[in-house]
Amino acid sequence: MLDILIKNAKIIDGSGSAAYDGDLGIKDGKLVTAVNGAEAAKVIDAAGRCVAPGFIDAHSHGDMILGSEDAHLFKTTQGVTTEIVGQCGLSMAPVVPENLTATQNMLSMGTTWFPEDMKNWNSFSRFLEYADRQSLTANAKMYIGHSTLRIAVMGMANRPATDKELDTMKGVLREAMEAGAAGFSTGLIYTPSCYAEEKEIIELAKVIEPFNGIYASHMRDEANFIVDAVKETINVGRQAGVRVDISHHKMLGKPNWGKQKQTLKLIHDANDEGIRVICDQYPYTRNMTTLNACMPPWHFENGFSSMTDKLRDPAFRAQLQAEMENPDTPYDNYYLNAGGWDGVYVYSSAKTPLAEGRYISEYAKMVGKDPWTAFFDLCVENNCSTGGVYSSMCDEDVCEIIRDPYCIVGSDGLTRSWKEKGHPRASGTFPHAITYFVKERGILTLEQAVHKMTGLTAEYLLIKNKGLIREGYDADLVLFDFDRLQDTATYDHSNSITEGIDYVIVDGQIVYQDKAFTGAAPGRMIRHNA
Repeated sequence: MLDILIKNAKIIDGSGSAAYDGDLGIKDGKLVTAVNGAEAAKVIDAAGRCVAPGFIDAHSHGDMILGSEDAHLFKTTQGVTTEIVGQCGLSMAPVVPENLTATQNMLSMGTTWFPEDMKNWNSFSRFLEYADRQSLTANAKMYIGHSTLRIAVMGMANRPATDKELDTMKGVLREAMEAGAAGFSTGLIYTPSCYAEEKEIIELAKVIEPFNGIYASHMRDEANFIVDAVKETINVGRQAGVRVDISHHKMLGKPNWGKQKQTLKLIHDANDEGIRVICDQYPYTRNMTTLNACMPPWHFENGFSSMTDKLRDPAFRAQLQAEMENPDTPYDNYYLNAGGWDGVYVYSSAKTPLAEGRYISEYAKMVGKDPWTAFFDLCVENNCSTGGVYSSMCDEDVCEIIRDPYCIVGSDGLTRSWKEKGHPRASGTFPHAITYFVKERGILTLEQAVHKMTGLTAEYLLIKNKGLIREGYDADLVLFDFDRLQDTATYDHSNSITEGIDYVIVDGQIVYQDKAFTGAAPGRMIRHNA
């Protein structure tokens, strides 16, 4: 007898092939495709609704809220059954007690709390002991973040690593790979990852090569110097002999729109050369990170509190304004990418809630200040712990990138709290990819969109036994009504439940049904080479 029988479904198998009508069974957490009238303990009449493999989030920061109610809300309600975490150089482990505060300051962009046990996570193995005890409604596979690794070994030092420090980082990373980490990620616009030279990244990437690990990078630049940044990222793959995922690939700032024609060619050329390079993308034209990312990263070498103190000095503010207004200042300038303060939207500023949900220029008028003063004051009043959304991209570029055969879907959602405002990508990326690319723009078929969120992702990111509806594959599924499917998250109301998702099944267990959690939590931490 089957555990679950899904009848009369439109089956989208994750391969990109045409959907077909049929029945599908689940037994002992695995898929059964030849049901042949078998009986089942539970029967679901899909009545023409779609059944697809559970969506795989290729780019998630979910390790920062692992096992929490917020994690369930952000991922499961949009159909995600597996997430690849530890992105952009930011991972919750490994840490050392003497630098724990610095690590937590860095990670605070993605979480509002830290487990008491975190002080003990001096290795990935030790973190996994904690993670395996958590209540997960989605599976997770984790990269080791370069910033986290660097802080553990050398704090926030603004300099290249010494040979001894590099050897220590290699040892810590090697232990993580042996324990099952998926690879290594960088966030080369963030401190302290941005302090590393290319050779440091290459040497660390070499550590993951024997484990068939993946190098995922938030590159040094996604605007004026994006072509050079892509070349550097590909070169890491070339020199280290590893797979590469270019994180949340996009063209920031109107002067750079259209450069994807160059970057996608570089990706294709690399694959022709034998370097496995892909990119992931979220289906929105606004990007999001901390509000302090507007400012050059080298000013943050001593942390947020030190920067807050410096921002009280009018002379320093004048210097900073001049740097930010100068397009030749060598950093990924989110202020200019967004076209100025009219394009910078504040989603989080706990100490100054009046600013939340408003553009800097709009907020400045409300408080009777010029925009620069309003921005600097916001940073000071919130100890530089604020969040911003930037109007930096265009539909045409986003659509061209997603159509590329080497592009898959990842949310990049910062999921600090369901109660906080943020970016709609955190709760809506996967249904939005369907509504945006399939229903509204008509540039992908439903089967192609699902393929880029399931089977293709599993293939590129080496996720075994998932992403396809095949006999014996893991029974991770999402059942949705295509006509009713609609992401409801907006920039004003960023955290909102998707309409049209009727069931989410993980490891053969129903975890979400009709907008309610069942209490089942069969998700697990996936070991890369297990």
